[in-house]
Amino acid sequence: MSNEVKSGKEILDDFFKEIGNIPNVDKTLAQSLATLYEQGKLTDTNVKNELHTLREQDADQN
Repeated sequence: MSNEVKSGKEILDDFFKEIGNIPNVDKTLAQSLATLYEQGKLTDTNVKNELHTLREQDADQN
């Protein structure tokens, strides 16, 4: 076990790299959130807009 302390950015980078591998997490949503994070656009407004878009796409498929 390493005694190295990670910065907050390193922790977030690791989290968003692996978000799609978390059990019971929707893969499409995970990818959308990871993309927003990578682009530096992970804001409440952008997340709400992305959720709205995903819901519309899901409704169109059903």
